[in-house]
Amino acid sequence: MTTASAARKSGHQASDKALVVSGVGKSYGDTAILAGLDLRVEPGEIVTIVGPSGVGKTTLLRCLTGLAPVSAGSVKLGDTPVDHPLAEIAVVFQDYRASLLTWMKVRENVAFPLQGLGVGRAERRRRAEEALATVGLTGVERKHPWQLSGGMQQRVAIARALAYNAPVLLMDEPFGSLDAQTRFDLEDLVLQLRRDLGMTIVLVTHDIDEAVYLGDRVVVLGGRPATVMDTVEVGLGAERDQITTKAQPRFAELRGRILSEIRSNRR
Repeated sequence: MTTASAARKSGHQASDKALVVSGVGKSYGDTAILAGLDLRVEPGEIVTIVGPSGVGKTTLLRCLTGLAPVSAGSVKLGDTPVDHPLAEIAVVFQDYRASLLTWMKVRENVAFPLQGLGVGRAERRRRAEEALATVGLTGVERKHPWQLSGGMQQRVAIARALAYNAPVLLMDEPFGSLDAQTRFDLEDLVLQLRRDLGMTIVLVTHDIDEAVYLGDRVVVLGGRPATVMDTVEVGLGAERDQITTKAQPRFAELRGRILSEIRSNRR
């Protein structure tokens, strides 16, 4: 089954619009965080964003979501300005525990935000169950988040984003607090979402291995205020494996290049 047909079967709309960042600047008071930042994410592409701690990666992601207004330049999805949160853009944050409502069961957690979109009860339930199945959580619908492992809770957070049927998924260091094996499993889930649903994915991470493993391109931020210092074409193919892909000489070459750039741009 092709990506497009898989997306149609699931009811999920595959991405057909580029996410375009043009000359973006972001300041808080007199402190400039981003300046003159340009970035284009093509439909169905995975772009990972790395840089030194505190460089402004999360600030950029908030600008991409419309949660933080830009101080200069523009962010657009296709022809639509991203100056407020759009239904076409879903977000998964790092602190999944804080984002889940502990008194609600898993299915209700996934379905709850859809009320604000005017989605009826039966459709909310259908979307929630479908999204949970997509992330491998069929059978836990009636559990509470606190009854699940950290990795399963993050899957619930991803399922909630998928229930929007948004073609674009933005992720802010989503696996940073998880153990290595759980992290690997969820990295492979991200690749599956792109393969099966045709999603455009932008993922901020501090982990260079993760950035290279997941990305079609890796964007390296640096400077003060931050801008794009390098855009690295990964070229490891669409089908990736945690063992064989990371054993490739190309993988080690890219990891070394990006690490060197980040170290040279530390504040």
